[in-house]
Amino acid sequence: MIFNSIEFFIFLPIVYLIYCRLAHRPQNLFLLAASYFFYGWWDIRFLYLITLSTSVDYCCGILIDKGKISNRQLTSAVGYVLLSGIGFLGIGNYILEHDLLQTLWMTAAGVGASFGFFFLVLALERREQGLSMEHKKKIYLATSLIVNLGILGAFKYFNFFVDSAQTLLGGLGFADVSLVTLNVLLPVGISFYTFQTMSYSIDVYRGKLKPCEGYLDFALYVSYFPQLVAGPIERASHLLPEILSPRKLNMQQTIDGICLIGYGLFKKVVIADGLAGAVDAVYGTSGVVTSADIAIATLFFALQIYCDFSGYTDIARGVSKMLGIELMLNFRLPYFSRSPSEFWQRWHISLSSWLRDYLYIPLGGNRGGSFATYKNLMTTMILGGLWHGAAWNFVLWGGYHGLLLCVYRAVPESFHAWWLRSRFREYFGFWISMALFFVFTLYGWLLFRAVSFEQIATFTGALLHLKGLGDPLTVPMPPFSALLGLPILVGYELVSFAAERGRYPLAPLRFLKPLLHGLMLFAFVASLSTPPAQFIYFQF
Repeated sequence: MIFNSIEFFIFLPIVYLIYCRLAHRPQNLFLLAASYFFYGWWDIRFLYLITLSTSVDYCCGILIDKGKISNRQLTSAVGYVLLSGIGFLGIGNYILEHDLLQTLWMTAAGVGASFGFFFLVLALERREQGLSMEHKKKIYLATSLIVNLGILGAFKYFNFFVDSAQTLLGGLGFADVSLVTLNVLLPVGISFYTFQTMSYSIDVYRGKLKPCEGYLDFALYVSYFPQLVAGPIERASHLLPEILSPRKLNMQQTIDGICLIGYGLFKKVVIADGLAGAVDAVYGTSGVVTSADIAIATLFFALQIYCDFSGYTDIARGVSKMLGIELMLNFRLPYFSRSPSEFWQRWHISLSSWLRDYLYIPLGGNRGGSFATYKNLMTTMILGGLWHGAAWNFVLWGGYHGLLLCVYRAVPESFHAWWLRSRFREYFGFWISMALFFVFTLYGWLLFRAVSFEQIATFTGALLHLKGLGDPLTVPMPPFSALLGLPILVGYELVSFAAERGRYPLAPLRFLKPLLHGLMLFAFVASLSTPPAQFIYFQF
């Protein structure tokens, strides 16, 4: 189920009306059922992976903290996985495929994995008594990480590394080697909920968080439907207290949530979906395109991916706000950034902060001198690029942003001091620095959107040599709704940025927000003929 679908606009009011009439504990149970229904709308079988990940991290969190787990807690976790194996894998597969033999095999696999999980937890709990508690905690944490990364690797990266190895072997003269690949679909949002559950186990291990005692409460934390498939990647220290505490709903909260949903739908449906055709026409063609076509399509893609992803986040935050649960801000006007470090403090904040806290700092951060810092930055950003997808262009995109971080960090502080010495230079230097980094960001999006290394080389060469600069444009014109929506978006972002800085050089625009909201609604209605499209980050 996607946010910009008719099904969701039937689903949400029903959930909201029932939710408002329930007490706190029934609310959590109802939200858990609604979350499973929401995710199972794509493929009910993938719910088994969520329940397996939930049970593993629930048990590992308790074992890390206490060194033992009660029979009730273990029974809850194992029973939940067992029932989901029978229900989601078995019955669900039969409903979808009507293949009895395949259903029996999948049910047996689910039941077998459930018992394997049961014996794994028993083995972990009954380790040799001579081991220190610290040693046991490391084993419990390693178990959580191995299971989560193992599931993620099998579904998302196994075929990628196999294909890469086969290509390498072919280049070395072993053309006849044929390696095994998996014929499986990528579960929607697997990278998001995997990182979310991993952060829980790590925080419990670090002593920053007490484990969740209630299994169903923890299951809701993992599967909470507004942010399940594309974030933000919520920390347990923030989202779990919201789940465990009674919520107070009020009309103002509901109105604010609806406004956020409306702005998110405007960005997704009007801008992102409206620009998609022009972007695909250039990046999906095998014909000749000019440097102007590439530059315009790349600019359109920068706006498309921003509006698509931040639009999802706005809708998620709006829906959650209606339910009395606050989600973190995931985007904060990223295209106003003047440097790569500022960009990653504004773009996909939940992921960039996750990479900082759970990868960059444990690697050593900026301790150990410049070389070590650059190495840690490059490692973090390359792995961050790989998180986005199982393709080498994502690795290249991550490495490119890592290189930008290193170069900007290497620029002497005295240069910044000279450039910003006067108020005149401060004002114009701000916008020049912003424009310069935006150009760097655009080239990064070219690497991200390209379908092959050959296309990257072709497009880069065309841009450097200004190929066909005077030729007529071949990039198609976006629809009227998108052309109307673009200046509305820019105006709204400028007003928001002026408010963020505490300065209002365009003060009259503050009073135009109601007008901008009205124009957004008009553009949204004008775009309704466009068929609903999935969000870009669902594939990650």
